[in-house]
Amino acid sequence: MNLLSLLGVAGLVRATFAGSISYSGPSVNTKNGTYGGRHLPTYDQDVFLGIRYAQKVVRFSRAEPLNESWDGVLPATEYKEHCWGYGIDWTGPNADWSGYPMSEDFWIHGGGFAKGGGSDKRYNYSYAVRDAVNMDKPFIGVTINYRLSVWGWLMGKEAMEAGAVNLGYHDMRQSLRWVNENIAAFGGDPAKVTIVGQSCGAEALAAQILAYNGRDDGLFRAAIGESGFGGRIPRFHPGGFNSTIADQEQFDRLVLNTSCARTVGTSAAVPCLRNAPFDEINHAVNVSGITPWAPVMDGDFIQDYPTNQFRDGRFVHVPILIGANTDEGAYFRGLRGNANVSIINSDDDFKNMVRPVFADNVENATGKSVNELVDELALLYPNIQSVGIPSLQAWPVVIDDTTPDLEYLGLQDRRGNAFGGDVTNIAWRRKSNILWSQHGIPSWSYRFDAVPDGIPANVSAAHFLEAS
Repeated sequence: MNLLSLLGVAGLVRATFAGSISYSGPSVNTKNGTYGGRHLPTYDQDVFLGIRYAQKVVRFSRAEPLNESWDGVLPATEYKEHCWGYGIDWTGPNADWSGYPMSEDFWIHGGGFAKGGGSDKRYNYSYAVRDAVNMDKPFIGVTINYRLSVWGWLMGKEAMEAGAVNLGYHDMRQSLRWVNENIAAFGGDPAKVTIVGQSCGAEALAAQILAYNGRDDGLFRAAIGESGFGGRIPRFHPGGFNSTIADQEQFDRLVLNTSCARTVGTSAAVPCLRNAPFDEINHAVNVSGITPWAPVMDGDFIQDYPTNQFRDGRFVHVPILIGANTDEGAYFRGLRGNANVSIINSDDDFKNMVRPVFADNVENATGKSVNELVDELALLYPNIQSVGIPSLQAWPVVIDDTTPDLEYLGLQDRRGNAFGGDVTNIAWRRKSNILWSQHGIPSWSYRFDAVPDGIPANVSAAHFLEAS
């Protein structure tokens, strides 16, 4: 599946097409052929769902532009399944707006590069498009799917040499090219695309800004990052250019748990995996204890450490709006650093949690050992509940031995939450705003502080809740 979905202008085209095939719903002529969408009378909107933006992919290979055409009307009326595969959807307002080109929001979903999809109901653009129309600011909403987990984020030396890394980023790039070439047919303006992402989707839009050493292909004019914008690449295994021991061990472990075991350590590994049964690879990922698959520096799409590129101005200079939630870290309780110390009861637990965030070469970069840096962090994040996350105002409970669910929270829960939110989201939000200012580019910031109905007080305004 190579698909996207759009929500946009109602009643753009209603006509009869080649082959005398009559279609009475909303239709649009793209460069490859005609799609027929659905009209939503409740919102007076047209939607085009599951539109292909690339050729059917070869496993562990980059997405290629769609190069086929058809006669008649191809249905685009249903969302496609989340990746494994990938897709696009479109949503937009009433035909009254079709007299002039509209701007577009291009949504990249989150989910740790391992789950999620553009058709998630929590990302439904119908409400946002309706409200924008009511404010006389109509726009077109675009959501995409991209390859996830091992299918989109293979790691290891052999994968890099085969051009099989960062495939999810290449999927996004190809879908942006499709939008650039075709959005005018939906009433949009290809010069007015804003890329929007949440969590790893915000990291992904930062990667598009950094791509190819900051090459500007004219695919977007602005970016909005929710809880994740920045340069955390490599994501899970700090190091350089996909050469860390952890990356290679992960790839080798995958190969060894399939019928391709004989190819481990050779250039034949990736070609073998391309032809291995899907269920075999899926089983290997599920049972072999493999940690998350994620983006890497490959010297191509990501050519340098993002910190270096941002510092040097080697990125697409577009305005950004980025932000984070007040209680980001409360979401990551079970994901804190080393899984063995997800419950923080002591100073040693806290230090063991923060230790994995440092790269192997940190001593060369800072002149300080990992132990010295860990001790500094312990001082910067003291075990004082009044300055932790969530705040005592949001959750008026002082954690002690009598606190319910203590075995899940830990005595130093607030301390761990404060660090977890800062290191994953808030620090990069602040750093990015500063960098944009240093380069003379407009940027804005927000803080989401609302607690949705039904969310426990010990979670409060945690990660993702602004999207849900």
